Amino acid sequence: MSFQPVFDLFWEKVKESIDNYTYAKLTLAKTIGDTELKNIYLRPFLQENDVFCISITARYKTEEIESFHTLDEAYIVLTPYMNNPFLTALLFTTENDITFKLNKKRVGTIIEQAPTFKNASDVILEMKEKGISA
Repeated sequence: MSFQPVFDLFWEKVKESIDNYTYAKLTLAKTIGDTELKNIYLRPFLQENDVFCISITARYKTEEIESFHTLDEAYIVLTPYMNNPFLTALLFTTENDITFKLNKKRVGTIIEQAPTFKNASDVILEMKEKGISA
């Protein structure tokens, strides 16, 4: 069974948190073995003229590479990294922390816990203030 339908549900929660101005950050973590790629971080970013995009920072052992994408492009960029090498995606919002996990059989689950962050990211707060949507 593919984990993709569960990851799609997780991604809907990512989009909802941005639309509701509660998004704090998203991290892909827990790799399989010792890999060159250690983490991937997603942060909201406002380009010139207040155009919303996602900054994706891939942290390797020796360098970091940042790229900018639309929300839909970010999904396409991230999906191949789930299960290779990452087993966990952590979405931090002001309402709750939402974790997408793959178990040993590569079955995906979503777990919700109390929020770690009290405030949304600065960019999300700026978007709310200016009435900008993703």
